[in-house]
Amino acid sequence: MSDDAKHPIRFLLSDMDGTLLLPDHSLSQRTIEAVRALREAGVLFSLATGRPPKAMLQQIEALGVDLPTAAFNGGTIVKPDGTLLVAHYLPVTAALTALALFADRPDIEIWVFSGGDWLLKDPHGPMVPREQSGLGYPPVVVESFEPYLQKIDKIVATSNNAQLLIELEALLLPKVEGQAQVSRSQPIYLDVTAMQANKGDALATLADYLGVPLEHTSAIGDGGNDPAMFHRAGLSIAMGQAEEAVKRQADVVTGANTEDGAAQAIERYILPRT
Repeated sequence: MSDDAKHPIRFLLSDMDGTLLLPDHSLSQRTIEAVRALREAGVLFSLATGRPPKAMLQQIEALGVDLPTAAFNGGTIVKPDGTLLVAHYLPVTAALTALALFADRPDIEIWVFSGGDWLLKDPHGPMVPREQSGLGYPPVVVESFEPYLQKIDKIVATSNNAQLLIELEALLLPKVEGQAQVSRSQPIYLDVTAMQANKGDALATLADYLGVPLEHTSAIGDGGNDPAMFHRAGLSIAMGQAEEAVKRQADVVTGANTEDGAAQAIERYILPRT
């Protein structure tokens, strides 16, 4: 938090999954009303997520978001008319390193996001139904990821074995240091994106675009990809169900997403500072 805790909040950037959304990927009425109250109070509001842009459309409409939104952990920032404000692709060398590390591991499914498509080799993986439900559209089955190497937005290793993803994260980080961001957006997702694809840079880019000083911004999230924006925001808020390592990097902790924690935070920490 800024040294001056009395700065009014003029812009809130929020994570989606595990933050605004309930476990079934829906929005509660309380959350919808809290975001509406924000906007009525003159506070700007947008979204930053690991999701692809087209997997945000339903929530954008439900929440009345009319600002650019950050997809792929900030790798892509899309204006409301669909044009790109920012696009950062994963370097080919980093993509090949990650794909090689994840390959041939029986508990790991590998997904690649490129050009708006969700690409995979095995459509019958156990994690696929969950992702399809969350994204709202099906994957594209490919024989090889090689044709897409020049424009990869994100690589995801996913597994119900959360400990294995922690181990893979530790193995991959030194191999792509300086080339790529590696973070667990959720315990079951390990994301690999371009260095510039982080929510901290996304917050700074959006704040500059909107003409809002960073000390007048707030960020809320629950995953390992959210502290990047916590460190840039004037006020950072972690969700109650977040891992302790994430909570420790936030200024305040709100309730869990199952308890409308995002709405609680807006009501308790944001609106009183408008």
